[in-house]
Amino acid sequence: MPLSASSAELKAQVLAEALPYIQRFFDKTIVIKYGGNAMTEPVLQESFARDVVLLKLVGMNPVVVHGGGPQINDMLKRVGKQGEFIQGMRVTDNETMDMVEMVLGKINKDIVNHINRFGGKAVGLTGQDGSFIRAEKLMLDSTAEPGKKLDIGLVGDIDKIDPAIITFLDSGDFIPVIAPIGVGPDGETLNINADVVSGKLAEVLHAEKLVLLTNTPGVLDKDGKLLTGLTPKQIDELVADGTLSGGMLPKIASALDAARGGVRSVHIIDGRVKHALLLEILTDEGVGTLIKSK
Repeated sequence: MPLSASSAELKAQVLAEALPYIQRFFDKTIVIKYGGNAMTEPVLQESFARDVVLLKLVGMNPVVVHGGGPQINDMLKRVGKQGEFIQGMRVTDNETMDMVEMVLGKINKDIVNHINRFGGKAVGLTGQDGSFIRAEKLMLDSTAEPGKKLDIGLVGDIDKIDPAIITFLDSGDFIPVIAPIGVGPDGETLNINADVVSGKLAEVLHAEKLVLLTNTPGVLDKDGKLLTGLTPKQIDELVADGTLSGGMLPKIASALDAARGGVRSVHIIDGRVKHALLLEILTDEGVGTLIKSK
C-alpha cells in the first residue's frame, strides 16, 4: 500500500533529522550490553535485532555483549539450585558453571539468528574463542570484615582482551555477538559479569559509545526519579546511601571505568522501550542516564 503524502513527509523528516547522527557515528564502534526484558520479550527481541542491523547498514560498527541472568536462574531452579549473588556477582560452582555455559550458548545462537533474520551478518563468540578474553579468578573484598577476601567460585576478573578477532569481524561487515565467558590462567572457564565485559571491551576497542540496556528507565534516585546524568562523586554518594546496590553495582562501576577509560559517551537505558537503541543513538533527546567521567 503506497504511503500517503503526510506519511511520506514524516518519514523523510525523521530520516533527515537522523542524518547528523549517522554522520557523527559513521565507522565508529558502539558496544551494546544486551540484557533484561529486551532479551526475553519477542517484540523487543525483534526491535533490538532490527536496530543493530540498521546501525551496521548505515556504517557503524555495533558489537553486542549479552547477559542471561534470568534464564540461568530458571535453569538452576529446574535442577533444584538457587541462584546466589554477592555484590551483584553470581556465585559460580562447577555445576553452575556448566549451566551458565549451556544457557549462554543457546542465548548467543538465538541473538545471532535474530540479527541474521533481518539481514545482518552476526557471528557468535565467547571469550574462549581465540582466548580473546583472558581472566583471573575474582576475589571480592568483604564488606563485613575489612581485609578479608570472598571466594565466589569460577568467576573471572578481566586481565586482558585481545581485540584482533573483533576488529577482523568488523572489517568484514560482521556483527560480533559475545557471551561473557573468559579463559583463566590454566585454561579454566570463568564466568564474567556481562556489564564488566562490555565496559572493558568498549575501552579496548576505543568505542565511541557504550550503551547498557537494562530493566529500568536508567539510574533512579530513592524516589524513583530518573537521574539523567551522573558524576563519579554522585555515584559514590548513591552507593553509600544504598540507592545503588545489587546488580546495579557492577553495571555502574563498568560504566564509570569505561567513561574514565576514554569511551566518549556511556549510557544506561531502558531496554523495555521499543527501538531504545535507535532513540539513544539517532535522536537529540536520547533516553536513560549518561555516566560522566568527572
